[in-house]
Amino acid sequence: MSVWNPDNIKDVAESVGIASLSDAVVEELARDVDFRITQVLDEALKFMRHGKRTTLGTQDISNALRVLNVEPLFGYESTRPLRFGEASIGPGQPLYYVEDEEVDFEKLINSPLPKVPREITFTAHWLAVEGVQPSIPQNPTSSDSRHNDLLPKGIGANPYLAAVNGHDNVSVKPLVKHVLSKESIELYNKLSSALVDETNEEWRNAALASLRTDPGIHQLTTYLITFFAEKVTHNLKNIFILTQMMHATAALLSNPTIYLDPYIASIVPPVLTCLVGKHLGPSPSPATNTSSDSLLANGTAHTNPIAFFALRDLAASILTTIARRYSSTSATLKPRIARTCLKHFLDPAKPFGTHYGAIIGLTGIAGPEGVRLLVLPNLKLYDTILKEGLADDSRKLEAEMVVIAIMKGLEGLESSAGGRGGGFVVNGMEDLEGVRERLVEKVGEVVADRIVCSGREILVRAVLESDVNL
Repeated sequence: MSVWNPDNIKDVAESVGIASLSDAVVEELARDVDFRITQVLDEALKFMRHGKRTTLGTQDISNALRVLNVEPLFGYESTRPLRFGEASIGPGQPLYYVEDEEVDFEKLINSPLPKVPREITFTAHWLAVEGVQPSIPQNPTSSDSRHNDLLPKGIGANPYLAAVNGHDNVSVKPLVKHVLSKESIELYNKLSSALVDETNEEWRNAALASLRTDPGIHQLTTYLITFFAEKVTHNLKNIFILTQMMHATAALLSNPTIYLDPYIASIVPPVLTCLVGKHLGPSPSPATNTSSDSLLANGTAHTNPIAFFALRDLAASILTTIARRYSSTSATLKPRIARTCLKHFLDPAKPFGTHYGAIIGLTGIAGPEGVRLLVLPNLKLYDTILKEGLADDSRKLEAEMVVIAIMKGLEGLESSAGGRGGGFVVNGMEDLEGVRERLVEKVGEVVADRIVCSGREILVRAVLESDVNL
């Protein structure tokens, strides 16, 4: 059964020139009218509820029609609810109409006329003159008055006056407060404690898995990023804590359900600290220097047994991911990170660990082009620092790791130069010595010797021809 009267359908059809409609068509049209009216009312009720009102108004109906892509009805806008009257035109057929308000004509004539509105005028004034805001009525209030407006007001605003008036127990609520549910607070406590727990690996893995996949931690994003930054700042000597914070940052970045674009500026500083920090963790013991030769294999290190170098590698991979994923939304992100890494690389007062992190950071962020433009031109001057480090037994291992990082960065030049034709072939000791001299002029003795010892002709050609496009 249709709620809408089918006779109304026939009346409308006759008014547009359709003389006869079958009962089946009339019934279907009546049902469709019921559905459309119900749809409009449902949308209108949503506007009413969101407006914190209990009375449905004509504006709600108009908004509902706009949402449903239907032309709204005009002429029914009113600040007061419409009053409907009921009239009977036959047995069981009530007619509803809008009651018109009756106005006494004599009262309307004898009422005083409204005041004539003031003419519209336009004027101009200085909002600020050379950065100083003039004290005129048209300008906003001063910063002091704006600050006073933000202060709590009332009987509990001044504690001394409140005590005199007997209201010393009144508590003043802050203007803005981010409220977390008990479940979110408990989840944050569990995550923060599990990430720094050295004894329970299962808890740590569960916390990282939650950061990596759980969509319910979006409320905790700001708190987690602040927690990571604080832990990195206050635990620079604790490699375990630093490594866990980097793993947690990587897990949070890999969560596909969290929008992290507004937080990138807060995520990058702790990662940069782990990449180019001056002193991370305890200093390596001299006994580890004897194993430095085992780390060299064709200019690369396949495994890194030193924890703080592994930490810098992890931080470099995170920064590379950030630069690749969020450079489209922040045009200055990649240049700022590359500028920071280059600054630390060119500072001779920094230790080799910082230089190592800066080189692998530039390699990952800027790629082969960044190595060609930023690292390679500075290797000749850096050669003196490398020689001093390799001659010092206490710093030999770190210097060798820097050489490994430089060779790894040059591999990108080798791969990009592989498709170019030409070049030269090393024949005999004389040609080899000539190639070495050219490499020394280009990158210094230490790196030149490593390149020559590698026996990779394409790498030699890529280094020597690196300034072709400069």
